[in-house]
Amino acid sequence: MDAKTTGIVAYLTWIGLLIALVAGDREGAKFHLNQALVIWLASLPTFIPCIGWIWGIFVFVCWVMGLIAAINGEEREVPLLGQIHLLH
Repeated sequence: MDAKTTGIVAYLTWIGLLIALVAGDREGAKFHLNQALVIWLASLPTFIPCIGWIWGIFVFVCWVMGLIAAINGEEREVPLLGQIHLLH
């Protein structure tokens, strides 16, 4: 997969993230792989009632922003979560 496709697949599901990490252009799409990983990890607390639901709306908006950036081939950080770097 090329870098753009890898970035898009990384945002689709956690399985897509694993496929992108294993089979994709890891160096070319490192930015989107990192952001998708951070967004998926940030979505874990959304199962907490009330506060988690509000957090879930924020994470969903970040996910949409990241996916749109990957589709357009841009490297635009999502708010708050985009500054976290887990992959180097």
